[in-house]
Amino acid sequence: MTTEFQGKRILITGAGKGIGRALATMAAAKGATIVALSRSPDDLASLHQATGAETHTIDLEHTEAITALMPNLAPVDYLINNAGIALLAPFTETTATQFDQIMAVNLRAPFLIAQAVVRNWLSRNHPGAIVNVSSIASLWGTPDHVAYAASKAALDSMTLTMANELGPFGIRTNSINPVITLTPMGERAWSDPAKSNPMLARIPLRRFAKPEEIASVAMFLLSAAAGMINGVIMPIDGGFRAG
Repeated sequence: MTTEFQGKRILITGAGKGIGRALATMAAAKGATIVALSRSPDDLASLHQATGAETHTIDLEHTEAITALMPNLAPVDYLINNAGIALLAPFTETTATQFDQIMAVNLRAPFLIAQAVVRNWLSRNHPGAIVNVSSIASLWGTPDHVAYAASKAALDSMTLTMANELGPFGIRTNSINPVITLTPMGERAWSDPAKSNPMLARIPLRRFAKPEEIASVAMFLLSAAAGMINGVIMPIDGGFRAG
């Protein structure tokens, strides 16, 4: 894994913060050229300064923004669909607007971006690899996460379909499903000890994940070492589901 990403272009959505930032930093250290998408110009500016990333400011909630950007990107070799939002509320209080916004960013955007990338790969017979960043919430009924969990479960389902359809062309698609990760979004959502302590008690390692730990698994799945891994929904949960 020390040289295979040298000179390769990796498209990472949500690259400004958290797992996406860790991914961009890690991939750049391996010699990759990062194509970074984020809705925060300030985050992208600091990422460019740190890694030399090619940056594009975009709000992935809007289909027209995606369809305008993608044809203008130079071809990439790998894709990591990492961007996501979480608007937490009890089931009975989640609004249709919240539900639609989460689905737009967490599901429709990865679909549209992957579709554009894969069409390019097929046109030039490129055997690329895709990692969709899902969540352990897709596999466990997390309170106050109804729309978020549904979006990630749908993303997992899309991963399986992509793996099945695209595998014959040498394109691998996998999902990673982190437990609570100490990103800015994760820290906001789980800052209350009354909420976080029961979750920690269910994790045998008794801690939440670090962004770098999630990024390292995604980079492995892109690598040739994972050449026979396709259509996997991979929990990264410190044993959460074993507890």
